[in-house]
Amino acid sequence: MASQTANIVVIGSANMDLVLPVERLARAGETIPGGDLAMFAGGKGANQACSAARLRGRVAMIGQVGNDAFGARLIASLQEASVDTTQIGISARPTGCACICVLPGGENSIIISPGANAEVVPESTLPNLDCLSAGAFLLSQLEIPLATVEASFAKAKAMGATTILDPAPVRPLSPALLKNVDFLTPNQSEAAALLNDPDLQIADYDEAERVAARLAELGPAIVLKLGGLGCFVHVGQVRSAVEGFQVPAVDTTAAGDVFNGAFAVALAEGKPLLEAARFANAAAAISVTRSGAQTSIPSRNEVDDFITRASTGVVRP
Repeated sequence: MASQTANIVVIGSANMDLVLPVERLARAGETIPGGDLAMFAGGKGANQACSAARLRGRVAMIGQVGNDAFGARLIASLQEASVDTTQIGISARPTGCACICVLPGGENSIIISPGANAEVVPESTLPNLDCLSAGAFLLSQLEIPLATVEASFAKAKAMGATTILDPAPVRPLSPALLKNVDFLTPNQSEAAALLNDPDLQIADYDEAERVAARLAELGPAIVLKLGGLGCFVHVGQVRSAVEGFQVPAVDTTAAGDVFNGAFAVALAEGKPLLEAARFANAAAAISVTRSGAQTSIPSRNEVDDFITRASTGVVRP
């Protein structure tokens, strides 16, 4: 059973990130040079768990890693962040990996090999949710089997927990899942896929408001992540842009994951919705100034100090 003291439980992936800086992406059949390869602990689930824990959430993670050096390193990284790892199982499959090409300016292209993450199945996962209660938060993403996310969210809602879904990597979401999602947190590309609108572009907050309204028709409350622009919140009667913080971007790999972990912590602490979104924007902004996934996650003191000193990141009704 996951930690009885956790107020945030993350069900999701743990990957070793293999990061290669490149000037541009290779075309089919083309070989191009890259920079020095680096390895970082990652995976959307593990990143969100570490983010929440470093920001002083009480966090447990449910997942799977392989019986290999990558798996041991991932568990150690989670434990260093004070995440309860007792419900991370050891699979016969290899630990999941992500191959990440990072372009100048920090944007990236990612290919996932799920490995052990494919073994995060309902049969082994649902019993570990017994620690959830009203007031707790369950976070998940889509790097694990969709059936597990659906079953876990249904159980969490029945137990009175709040659910937050990061729809990445994006795939169709069933009505059975959507009815149990409290907060859906797509970025622009994920929003385009969910709306079946490949030409969707968000250049300003007016367009963000229109996109968020379309997404809200799916059912959940929407927190639309906008990168450097911040986010747009469409929750009940609240329709507000929360401006981003202007920082020099180095690597955006974990920005969305850091946002989700921070957002959950802020809500768990009882912060008002828009204040929680601003807190999440700040954590994500700090993360993009650093390389790697979990190595980029800021501490609570860093985020609090950043917000205190910031002159941007205001709420725009």
